[in-house]
Amino acid sequence: MSRVSVIVLAALVSSAQAPVPRQQSAPATLRPDPAIVCDACAEWNAERPPFKVFGNTYFVGSLGLSSVLIAGNQGLILIDVALPQSAPLIDANITALGFRTTDIKLILTSHAHFDHVGGVHSMQRFTQATVGASARTAEALKLGHPTGDDPQFGTDPGVSFPPVTSDLRVVKDGETLHIGNIAITAHYTPGHTPGATSWTWKSCEGTRCLAMAYVDSLTAVSNDGFKFTAQPGLVDSFRKSLRTVSTLPCDVLLTTHPSASGMDDKVKHRAQAAGADPFVNAGACKALSETSLAALEKRVKQEG
Repeated sequence: MSRVSVIVLAALVSSAQAPVPRQQSAPATLRPDPAIVCDACAEWNAERPPFKVFGNTYFVGSLGLSSVLIAGNQGLILIDVALPQSAPLIDANITALGFRTTDIKLILTSHAHFDHVGGVHSMQRFTQATVGASARTAEALKLGHPTGDDPQFGTDPGVSFPPVTSDLRVVKDGETLHIGNIAITAHYTPGHTPGATSWTWKSCEGTRCLAMAYVDSLTAVSNDGFKFTAQPGLVDSFRKSLRTVSTLPCDVLLTTHPSASGMDDKVKHRAQAAGADPFVNAGACKALSETSLAALEKRVKQEG
């Protein structure tokens, strides 16, 4: 998440200490929570036509914020719901692809910053889906803001988002979740946030199956005064996360911000070229890991 100045915050509700029972019936239409306004929000939330990435995997997010749909024989999985105001756009994109948003059974999360989980509350309310998150991300979701050890905690009140307390499931590192014929695995990749999580699964077209990877943010971004080197074990944990990413099953790389994996160029080249699919690159996760490690080491050196 970029450091931004938030002008209007999403309305927050009181967080519960434990998940509350599921509502008896879903609302007829998706009612988004109040929009968050920030320096980059309008650009992030600009429309991007939804498209098939490969097999049963689809991109349904906005221009600058990723949201990924996986279609199975017993329902849908959605990864990330971006800003509160992104939820209607994501709903429309899912519908445009011929799916029903209310068929979402599981909403998964990357990390608990407002530009990736801001729309989870309203999407969960609309679909009645279970929300899956790492232990630390679940903690932040209940609070409605990052935890105190998040590198961006305290930047300004704009890190807040509508809390999620209903049907919230903690997913363990390495745990595989199943919705029908979809099997998706969580990989804890802390560093950008304490609860950062990447996800892998397989998508097939006929007999051809590819390893899909949705990799969480890997940037060492923080508020002023925060030092990664001053937090016991944080730099080593971050390095371990980058090693994890480098070894993920990864024929197709998707990232929380499309720009981190060059989506615009890939979409453009796919439309223009009749050759190899630019989204398919078995070395993409390793390359992203190496680039991110170089940036982390630069940050460490700067901190002295």
